[in-house]
Parts: sequence; C-alpha cells; structure tokens
Amino acid sequence: MSLSEPSPMGIFERWLTLWVALAIVAGLVVGNLAPGLVGLIAATEVASINLVVAILIWAMIYPMMVGVDLAAAVDVARRPRGLVITLAVNWLIKPFSMAALAVLFFDHVFAPLISPQDAAQYIAGLILLGAAPCTAMVFVWSQLTRGDETYTLVQVAVNDLIMVVAFAPIVALLLGVTDIAVPWETLVLATVLYVVLPLLAGLATRRALGSEAAIARFTHRVKPLSIAGLVATVAILFALQGAVILAEPFRIVLIAVPIVIQSYLIFAVAYGAAYLLAVPRRIAAPCALIGTSNFFELAVAVAVSLFGLTSGAALATVVGVLVEVPVMLSLVALANRTGHRFAEA
Repeated sequence: MSLSEPSPMGIFERWLTLWVALAIVAGLVVGNLAPGLVGLIAATEVASINLVVAILIWAMIYPMMVGVDLAAAVDVARRPRGLVITLAVNWLIKPFSMAALAVLFFDHVFAPLISPQDAAQYIAGLILLGAAPCTAMVFVWSQLTRGDETYTLVQVAVNDLIMVVAFAPIVALLLGVTDIAVPWETLVLATVLYVVLPLLAGLATRRALGSEAAIARFTHRVKPLSIAGLVATVAILFALQGAVILAEPFRIVLIAVPIVIQSYLIFAVAYGAAYLLAVPRRIAAPCALIGTSNFFELAVAVAVSLFGLTSGAALATVVGVLVEVPVMLSLVALANRTGHRFAEA
C-alpha cells in the first residue's frame, strides 16, 4: 500500500503522514498541559516497556500476523538473500556506523556547542541505540510496504536470537565498558508481547477463518486498527517526552542529526544491496527497514542502568524514539514509490 496513492482505506491512509504530524503536536500539547494524565500512562511500565504503548503496538502487529503462514516459513531457507542482508547490516555495519557518526558529530562538529561530558554521554546513548535493532515496529513498516509477512517474522525471530548473544559484546566493545548487564526482562517481555502473543493470535484467527479469501477479507477489515494504533502510539510517545522536548529543544535537534543520517544511510545500504542481489520487492523493503529501525526499549533500559535516568545517554536513546516514526514513514513512502523496480517473486 502506498502512502501517496489510493488504497482501500481512502483518505485516512493516503494522508497518514499528516495524521502522524497532528499526533506529534497533540502529544506535545497533552504532555505539557496534562502532566497528571501523562504520569498515569508512564506509570504503567514493566521492565522499561510501557504497557499502554505495548498494547497499541500489539494492535498494529496483529493484522500482519494474521497473514503469517508458518507452513511457508521453510521457503525462507530457499530465499536467504534478504535475511543475509538484514543480519549483515544489523550486526556488521549498523552499530559501528552509528558509533562513527556519534563521534564525528559530538567530538568534532558539535564540539563548540556542548561540553565534553555531555558529548561522551550522547555518544554512549547513540551507540546503545545503534546496537539494538528493531523487534516490534518493523512489523508495522513491513505491513505498510506490503511486505511478506512470513519472511518478516523469520527475519525478526533470527535477529532476536542473535541479539541475545551479540548485543552485550558489541556494546562493551564500542563503549569500552566490560560489565554490561543485559536487561533480560526487557528482552523476554518484548519478545512475548511483540512476537509470541500476536503470532499466536494471528494463527488462531487464520484457523478460525479457514479459507484464504476469508483471511484476506478479515485482514482488510482490521487494517484500520493498525493505522489507528500507530497514530495513537506516536501521540503517547511525544506526550511522555513533551516536557523534555520543550525544555531542551536545541539538544534534541543536535542528537537527532546523526540519528537521521544513520537511518537514511543504513536504509540506502540495505535497500541498495537488495536491489543488486535481485531480492523480491516484498522482501527487499522489510529487510532494509529492519536494519533502519531500533529496539528503543532495550536501548533506553541499558542507558538508564548504566548511566542513570537523567543522563545524557538516556536522553539520546529517547530522541531515537521520537525521530524514528517520522523518518521511518518517509522511508516507507520511498520504498512504496520504488517498489516497481524490484521483482515481484
């Protein structure tokens, strides 16, 4: 589905970027005018995962999971190129390019504007962000680009397994910190909430519906749930951080610069590799978007445990959350506009 072309959902989906922009504004307004409400939402947190946001993300993921056919998962082994690109970008390129950009901007380009202590904190936060590839939101981006549901699920599952063993060593290497305590509660809870539960619900729905035609009709009916969940999630994320954004807008912009550059750089590398290797369109877009998106709950949790709740490192990971949705929507639109250049199967 395109963000700029007609679709079954009509004007709502065609103007999705506008609704997200309005959600950002609404979130900032609510965050500053209704701090009590925001506090209640913020309090519903377990292992650094906000349960209100988790429910909304679950609503976004569920429609895609209905399209997952586990019987077709074996076909991934016969089409490994998309998976190889995803893993190479996530673990051999992304953490190191993010670290390089962080050092470039905060130790050099922005050095006259901030103290060395703050620069070191922001670099640490960006390293944590770069070493934590996406688990949940990639299902949303895949759905918006009409990605292969089953292939996307396998990509995320393999990526999560590697993250269990690779995240801490990479962070330790880049930060020069030997004692990295991986927040296992966050990893496990995120996997259950964002992968296991929606997958089980999707499989149960497929079984109840029976035919592919019934599944297609049902998916079309529930698709607005995914879009509404995305818009509501954006509003809540910006409401939760509204006070920080308005209190330190200049620093937010400085931190956002390398994150935005990193996002477009990583997408270009992965998407370009997919094109050169003749990866089909329904696999190419998700494999590029997985590497571009981040597992922000994990990054925030580690930043808080290592450096403290009010640290610059924690702030940098939060900025990653705020930047991600607008940037990813632009990349979704780009993938949809260029998808015709890729093979269909």
